[in-house]
This record gives sequence, structure tokens and C-alpha cells, in this order.
Amino acid sequence: MTLMATDSSTSTLPQSEVLGQEQAKKFVLTLSCVERAGIVHGVTTFLFERGFNIEEHQQFDDGLRETLHLRTAFSGPSTYTPDGLEEEFRSIAARFDMKFSFHDETKQRILVMVSKFGHCLNDLLFRWRGGSLHGDIALVVSNHETHRAMVEAAGVPFIYLPVTPATKLDAERRLLELVEEQKIDLVVLARYMQVLSDDLCRSLEGRAINIHHSFLPGFKGARPYHQAYDRGVKLVGATAHYVTAELDEGPIIEQEVIRVDHSYGPTALSTVGQDAEALALSRAVRWHCEHRVLLDRNSTVVFR
Repeated sequence: MTLMATDSSTSTLPQSEVLGQEQAKKFVLTLSCVERAGIVHGVTTFLFERGFNIEEHQQFDDGLRETLHLRTAFSGPSTYTPDGLEEEFRSIAARFDMKFSFHDETKQRILVMVSKFGHCLNDLLFRWRGGSLHGDIALVVSNHETHRAMVEAAGVPFIYLPVTPATKLDAERRLLELVEEQKIDLVVLARYMQVLSDDLCRSLEGRAINIHHSFLPGFKGARPYHQAYDRGVKLVGATAHYVTAELDEGPIIEQEVIRVDHSYGPTALSTVGQDAEALALSRAVRWHCEHRVLLDRNSTVVFR
């Protein structure tokens, strides 16, 4: 399928005049559907007729599954809203049986969960404060007090939510209340060392990201870097994935790898591994917040 290019020579008016001197508003459309002729034409015609300018377009035609995945970023009249665009687009979506959504520039609100390891949390806070995370960290929840000072120094509320076998269900209930109260769009498990219940995983499906300390599956359980040292690994990796009820089996968003050799002991491997974890997680969070990740059954399509 070929994207229709817009010929700027067809319009004699500057874009500012076309938009009535209003600043163009930015949107993103993502969609997935069975591959067939006319899909891209339908999308580009819809946007052109409403005065939008396509700024970025990516699509993936999956020949094996006979599906099309598409992400289009565009700008135009500020009078439109995502809800309004979705309503007007429904007839096109119905014609092609599309799963689709529109988004504006509203930043995703993020709740970060952490235990004692703080490297991923620290990296997320740094990127958030620098403006490169493309989401807003609204709250940090932890089952330990270890990182309260760091979080509060960044100007983010910190909530201590201890978890024991006896209080686990109550703690998870409180977490869901916080997600609702704070209007959270994304929950990030930044080395949160508690296994979430199946019910909680299902409640957060598609909006919770976890970081795992290796390529999945591999070196599960305690002391993963000691296991890696014992096996003489030559690569250290990390996997960022969506949370599902199947432990560490959710759709993979990003993986990072760093080469090592025989001279790396468990401490050095752990340090390198933490770097890989922070990189993989921050990319996954940013891509999710930019609506670049499309779920496809048990995997993902990521338009980087």
C-alpha cells in the first residue's frame, strides 16, 4: 500500500490562514485491521478533507498474519478533539473492521512502582525532569521506604504501601484506587519485586509495563546475575514487556543487550544489567506514551 503524498502546490494559502490564524493542534491515529486495498486511501482522504497535514506516517503490512498496523501523526484545526475524530471516523473503521484510536498531545499520567532497587526509578525521574520521557510521573508507590527522599526531592508524591501475604489483596485494592483517583494511564513496574495477582494483571491489561532482568525466558528466580556468572554468559540483556497474568510472558516491547566476557563477576554483571534494564524500560515507557506500541496478539508492533 502506498501513502498518498500531499502536493503543497495545490494550495495557495499559507497553513496559518487555512487554520484561521490558529496554532495547529497535533494528533496521532493508530489502527490495526485485516490487510486489504483502500485502507491508507481512506485514512489520508479523511484527514485531507478536514484540513489536516500528515507529519509522520508508518505502517507495517504483516504478510504472515495478513494484517495492517498503522500510526499516523498529523496536525490541523484545534477545534477537533480525539473523541470527535473517533466519532467521525467510525464509518471508515466499520468498513474495514478496524481497531483504532485517536490521541492528542495530552501526556500520559504514570504511576511508578518500585521496591529496593532504584536504578530504573532514578532513570525515569531523570528523563521525566528533562522532558524526554513524553509522559508525566504523577505518583510513586513502593513497598519499602528506601527511595522516599529521592522521589520527594524530584517533586513527586511518594506513597508507602507495604505488602505481606495477609495484606496483599488490600494493598492491590488500594493501588487500583490510586490509579482511579489519580487518573493514571500507565503503571510502570520499575523493579517492583512483588508478583501481581491475576485479577490485578487483568485490570491493568495493556496499561502496565514491567522490566525483567534478562531476555525472556532465562535466569528466572533469585540471584539472576550469579546464575549468569556461573553459566559464563557473554551477553547481558533486559526485557520490557506488558504485564499479563502469565508471569513474565507478556507482549515484549523492547529488549536491550550489552556484551560482556569472562572477566565480569556478579557485581560487574549486575551493574551492566542495571544499565540495560534502565535503557529498555525508559524506551518502552516513552514509546507507549507516544502511542508507538500496537498490541498484536501475544506480541507488539513498535513504530520507533
